[in-house]
Amino acid sequence: MDCTQLPKADILLVDDNIDNLRLLSAMLTKQGYEVRSVTNGSTALMGVQAQPPDLILLDINMPGINGYEVCRQLKANNQTNEIPVIFISALNETFDKVKAFSVGGVDYITKPFQLEEVYARIENQLTLRRLQAQLQTQNFLLQQTEAELLKALEQEQKLNKQIEEMATLEERNRIARDIHDSLGHSLVALNIQLEAALALWQEDPNKAHKLLLGAKQLGSNALKAVRQSVAEIRSEPLQGQLLQEAIANLVEEFHQTTGVVPTYQIELPSTLPQAMNSVIYRILQEGLTNICKHAKASEVHIQIQTTRSDLCVTLQDNGNGFQLSENRTGFGLQGMRERAIAMGGQLEIFSQPGAGCQIKVRFPRLAE
Repeated sequence: MDCTQLPKADILLVDDNIDNLRLLSAMLTKQGYEVRSVTNGSTALMGVQAQPPDLILLDINMPGINGYEVCRQLKANNQTNEIPVIFISALNETFDKVKAFSVGGVDYITKPFQLEEVYARIENQLTLRRLQAQLQTQNFLLQQTEAELLKALEQEQKLNKQIEEMATLEERNRIARDIHDSLGHSLVALNIQLEAALALWQEDPNKAHKLLLGAKQLGSNALKAVRQSVAEIRSEPLQGQLLQEAIANLVEEFHQTTGVVPTYQIELPSTLPQAMNSVIYRILQEGLTNICKHAKASEVHIQIQTTRSDLCVTLQDNGNGFQLSENRTGFGLQGMRERAIAMGGQLEIFSQPGAGCQIKVRFPRLAE
């Protein structure tokens, strides 16, 4: 063997026949193995404890502890039970071979042996052991990977929950502003109408009746605003719907309110995180609400496109538009921008007075 090469494996020979030991040791060393030889079972057990070999060639009939007992003790020890033991013996009865396998032997060679057979059986067991070691390593790496994936999943779920909580808080803040701006105004106007009607009830019943009808309409508008606020404050806006279905419902609600039928083109990846679905829905909901309140548009278009690198959501109208430099945070635009940023996205607004408005949000594409 070339002294610069590492040995193929460390083999322990156990046989009380010195001639057998010399022959096997010389031939196995020539084949590139590192060989240790002992002549009895007690020494074999001590040698294995001191330096576990890769494989053991074990005789059966020896003085003191025989080969069966050596193998049994090795297999009973957690530190040595994985070492393959090949029995090599002059005993050739079936009973002897069955007993050898029953105590933990992996193979059995009958004396007188052929060296080619010995090489083949040794290599077979060493190959099996190498494959088992590789399998154990792969299993360990898989367990590590699984643990890392579970940790990443937990972190993602925690992040999604934080995003949902942030979105819910922002939604409540927005609804509080809406209540102050629109519902509060309606209730003040309603109170004024009722006070005027009461003052005129005796003097001018017809005018008082008209004021009461106006108050009734203001009350209906206020009730509608309350119901819409309650619906929007839900923590899960989609309520079990697919995103496409939820957008279709938004479009129908917009149509019922304004008489305008938005067109829409939706191309979604096969899977999206629930938090992403909610953010897209909220952005479109806020955008359509702004158009309904302020834009006086006759055409509205929604588009969701998926590319290899990102997911792009576009909401465009042909309404009044506005000057960006004068309105960067109004009309709920700040809320939409914060939602986009929470999911790693970027929101852009293109608008001019009299030229409509386009809101474009790009989210980084997540691996499916």
